[in-house]
Amino acid sequence: MKLYCDPISTTSRPVLMFIADQGLDVEIVKVDLMAGGHQDPEYLALNPNGIVPFLVDGDFRLGESIAILKYLAIRAHSTAYPESLKGQMKVDEALSWFATQFHETFCVMVCYPHIGVPHDMTPGQYADLMAYGREHCPRWLTVLDRSMLAGQPYVCGDQVTLADYLGLSFVLLGGLANYDFSPYPNIQAWIARMQARPSYVPTYAAFDTMLAYMRQQKAA
Repeated sequence: MKLYCDPISTTSRPVLMFIADQGLDVEIVKVDLMAGGHQDPEYLALNPNGIVPFLVDGDFRLGESIAILKYLAIRAHSTAYPESLKGQMKVDEALSWFATQFHETFCVMVCYPHIGVPHDMTPGQYADLMAYGREHCPRWLTVLDRSMLAGQPYVCGDQVTLADYLGLSFVLLGGLANYDFSPYPNIQAWIARMQARPSYVPTYAAFDTMLAYMRQQKAA
């Protein structure tokens, strides 16, 4: 198997961390987003969407982070995606929640504008978008803190699941906005729990380096 990805990519990191945790035999092929590698003709011939991550397993090809996570987990018989129908649906529910409600308000509106995404907006438009996001994202952070993570170590219970890998990548985008998570102690404890996993440092090294550089530039 080959995974085409970039550790800078928010949706690549959940898959990379899961692969590292599970010790899966997957060749990592870097698609350098900063250099425009996702638009190279060779890569577009493989994945016309021109995004990462993208999995190739023999003659089987699969895009989209959540689908790739599920495929790898089922293939490896990993407990990160339970075998029971109800267990799977609870994980699916959390994955969908992170990818819709949380991602839209927190990631798109609060965090990504700090790196010029969406593209081609005016400074005023970015400011308005971030203001709206900061006003409304506490709703979803409160759900995560006081409901989903209340009384349990992980999003779906006592064991780490695919939802934790995806959710962590989205929540840690808060570093782009220097977001304060101190009002959310359960989220803070969950972040620390996930960051204590041996797979965290190698997976997030490039992202953390980028954050450190951005903070240095702002302080200069």
